[in-house]
Amino acid sequence: MMNRRLKVSFYGDDFTGSTDAMEALTLSGLRTVLFLRLPSSRWLDETFPDLEAIGLAGTSRQMSPEEMERDLRPALARLAEIPSTVVHYKVCSTFDSSPQVGSIGKVIDMGKDIFRPGYIPLVVGVPPLKRYTVFGNHFVRVGEETYRLDRHPTMSRHPITPMDEADLRLHLGRQTNSRMALMDVLDLAGDMEEVRKRLRERTADNPDVVLFDVLDDEHLLKIGQLLWEEARNGQRFIVGSSGVEYALGAWFQQTGGASRAEKKGPSPLPDARQILVASASCSPVTRRQIEWALANGFAGIRVPAEQLVDPGERDKALEQCYREAVPILEKGGSLILYTALGPDDPSLERTRERLRSLGLPHYESGKLIGTQLGMLTRRLLKEAGIRRLVVAGGDTAGYLTQQLDIIALEIISPVDPGGPLCRVYSGLPDLDGLEIALKGGQVGQEDYFAKALHLR
Repeated sequence: MMNRRLKVSFYGDDFTGSTDAMEALTLSGLRTVLFLRLPSSRWLDETFPDLEAIGLAGTSRQMSPEEMERDLRPALARLAEIPSTVVHYKVCSTFDSSPQVGSIGKVIDMGKDIFRPGYIPLVVGVPPLKRYTVFGNHFVRVGEETYRLDRHPTMSRHPITPMDEADLRLHLGRQTNSRMALMDVLDLAGDMEEVRKRLRERTADNPDVVLFDVLDDEHLLKIGQLLWEEARNGQRFIVGSSGVEYALGAWFQQTGGASRAEKKGPSPLPDARQILVASASCSPVTRRQIEWALANGFAGIRVPAEQLVDPGERDKALEQCYREAVPILEKGGSLILYTALGPDDPSLERTRERLRSLGLPHYESGKLIGTQLGMLTRRLLKEAGIRRLVVAGGDTAGYLTQQLDIIALEIISPVDPGGPLCRVYSGLPDLDGLEIALKGGQVGQEDYFAKALHLR
């Protein structure tokens, strides 16, 4: 048991999103470490005695409700035991979920049981990441266009959790019988006394969940104040995106609630000789990043996803990729291993067909691809002595990094919002101190991989 109280602890439903939440807390001035396995008391009290916030990176976005009950419930129960003012279940800012896979409704049901809150705040909008919730409907900006979630070019066609409903209450209502209320943009207008009064009105009939609209930084600040006030009164379990961390961070910054007096801005990245990128994302954002990098000095190797999911072919496919990669890395080149280029890549349908032929559900693809790509990545890191790694694709990053025996991560420097460069803590000497960025598929500017390398 810890001998001090944390301000925030969170569980991330995938690894890339977990680093996003850690980044927001770090930039607000809180020393934060992300654990990739349940931390022992020794790690909490001896290795990191000055922590103010911790995260636990998970893979629940890929779990069935039955798997959540088996694997996620003990993790949430462990977080409930760690002294912390706020406990946050961190979801993707595009609300990736369904009744069958990554059910946020299932999490809410477990949270009610474990934490016994009066209600569970739900915050999904993240203006710094161009995610907005207005009158309960969710919007995502891509480039110069803002899309309603059910018309988003990627999420509406997501291979595992396609989003066909932008009203988050309706979408969540397919996953839980919990009663929901809404604090909309009009409720958040005016001074804080008025906002508190409206919150009391919205919770008068004891809803299980209160969804908060988020359109701008002012909303984040007000929500952060409300969340902190409610948490100090015992309302400690929250569900939402990294908007929760940005909201709390804004409040800490205003009130001096962080130990580090000034908000950290981007600092120059330390130069790297070369980087290895492992991408299993089918996002058009990552596709553009890969294409930009290949046109600007990076080498690329396509990894056949349809073979990685097939036990009869995966070893041969991995060995072929390894043989192609080694000469590139030995010559000092930076390399991208990728399984797809965007949502229309023919490999996606080939992979789905292969899974069907093997009698496997489609949602197993992330686990199978991530695990095998992780094995290849681990071998290349060891053989070529690579010290900086980028992993792209939230659905597979957790399974990939599980092959690297990482205990914890701490931010070194921002790259693009939501995809910081981190230091690895590992019990293995060849991996301890490795620099790694876990980037969600839709995170980052076109030149993200070049920034991670610091070519310019």
